Amino acid sequence: MNESLRGPGARGAAAGRVQKTDPNARIASKLKMLYQALENEPVPQQFIELLERLDQAERAQSRD
Repeated sequence: MNESLRGPGARGAAAGRVQKTDPNARIASKLKMLYQALENEPVPQQFIELLERLDQAERAQSRD
């Protein structure tokens, strides 16, 4: 397994044994690490601008 894909829970003998024998735990661990990596990425400026335009459109619609 790629070392960069191991999270803090993968350290230690007991955690390693659980992850090797329980495919659900391995999947959950990898998904958690992927989600954490995505959380740390900056939001693209284009996406921020789109959200701002949508907010403006909603405010304009609620005034009508």
